[in-house]
Amino acid sequence: MKLHELKPVEGARHAKKRLGRGTGSGTGKTSGKGHKGQSARSGGGVRPGFEGGQTPLFKRLPKRGFTNVNRKEYAVVNVEDLNVFKAESVVTIDSLRQEGLVKKEYDGLKILGNGKLEVKLTVKANKFSKSAEKGIVEAGGSIEVI
Repeated sequence: MKLHELKPVEGARHAKKRLGRGTGSGTGKTSGKGHKGQSARSGGGVRPGFEGGQTPLFKRLPKRGFTNVNRKEYAVVNVEDLNVFKAESVVTIDSLRQEGLVKKEYDGLKILGNGKLEVKLTVKANKFSKSAEKGIVEAGGSIEVI
């Protein structure tokens, strides 16, 4: 198969409807819009979800949940991911971003305890889980809450 031999799958492409090209075309005169009414006008039609004046579904359903405006979102890294650093190095959010372990800063950094740390590190973060704290200290490292 070569690039110039590629063709779309059968039935994937449709010819555009040619509207208003005479009565013989099947879509002449009113161009498939019927006679008069809201749908026949330019810019006419109803918004998505409109049910002809009946209370729409999105209004009939009860409201659920709550959004906490003070919620803090943390960038999360597991202890096993920290094995990419050299021994005795200091791990900060900036060094994690350079390694590609963290994409954005969010509201801070949280270290979780999944996996095993095999390198002695000093880790600086906003939050640590108990298991992460234990894993870092067991590996001979230290933690520092920012």
